[in-house]
Amino acid sequence: MATAKKPVTVPTVISVDDFLASNPDDRRRADAGRLRAIMGELTGEPALMWGPSIVGFGSYHYTYESGRGGDAPLVGFSPRKQHLVLYLTGGFEERDAALLAQLGSHGVGKGCLYLKRLDDADESVLRQLIERTVRVHRGVDRASRQ
Repeated sequence: MATAKKPVTVPTVISVDDFLASNPDDRRRADAGRLRAIMGELTGEPALMWGPSIVGFGSYHYTYESGRGGDAPLVGFSPRKQHLVLYLTGGFEERDAALLAQLGSHGVGKGCLYLKRLDDADESVLRQLIERTVRVHRGVDRASRQ
């Protein structure tokens, strides 16, 4: 009988402050601090480490059509070497295309927004994307939930 894999992306006791301070790039540390403040303000939740490298805010439970599910942060980010990676709701790339056109320099992946620098993004548009993700994950914006 196969054993289920233990999820890697779960809340940990790792210090968010220590994790962010350990980033060797001054700009990336500053951007991560600003993003932490923005996400904390918009979610009303404290920052927690999810796994070894994701700063997440709040949580929600998801269930796939297969019945498999788990928990994930409402919204989160990781200050990676090449980009700030923001973890948003799945499908935002298509659904929020008009907002993304106003955001500024960025890249997208499945549920991820990639920014080289926070200053390259229009903060009001970024806030809208984050707020939308939080609403979807809290079930307030169910019509577009993926």
